Amino acid sequence: MSGDTSPGFFDPRLKAHVFKLMPGRFHVATADEVIGTLLGSCVAACIHDPVRGLGGMNHFLLPEAGPHEESSALVSSGARYGAFAMESLINALLGRGASRQRLQVKLFGGARVLARLSDVGARNIDFVRRYVALEELPVISEDLGGEQPRKLLMYPATGRVLVRRLPRVDSREIAVAETRYLRTMDAPVSGSAELF
Repeated sequence: MSGDTSPGFFDPRLKAHVFKLMPGRFHVATADEVIGTLLGSCVAACIHDPVRGLGGMNHFLLPEAGPHEESSALVSSGARYGAFAMESLINALLGRGASRQRLQVKLFGGARVLARLSDVGARNIDFVRRYVALEELPVISEDLGGEQPRKLLMYPATGRVLVRRLPRVDSREIAVAETRYLRTMDAPVSGSAELF
């Protein structure tokens, strides 16, 4: 189950298919895949059920809808905002047989790489910490903030996440990609999700 249609690629070094997760998406998998993404200001939550051997990752750029959108835009059609990204991932895991009581969370990202925004990374961090506290989801590790982008690889079957901090020079490229993604978000939002 996925919020993304990107097929990814086979990585011979990892000896696994890597699903490349793009901003505004989520993906759930078992032992057959590794989920990979690059994070700048974005935040990714990696959520895992250790008994089921099932896990997933989301990738969101903004904590909430802007003032030009109605409040229900938090539940948009493309997990672009934190609330929808978290709900979508959790619902997809539960739909595949995970138990809410067993879910374990790891949080990553939120670097300050977009100079034109008022530290959206910090806003994302604040949002995701409040969200997991409100939902009483245990956070077993996190690597948030700073100024360096990150590359993540998640092994959904075990919940293991590898994090590599990238040189600051890579921030420019990631900032350009995030800015381009922000521009695509100016389109009207439609759709809904059931919040629990």
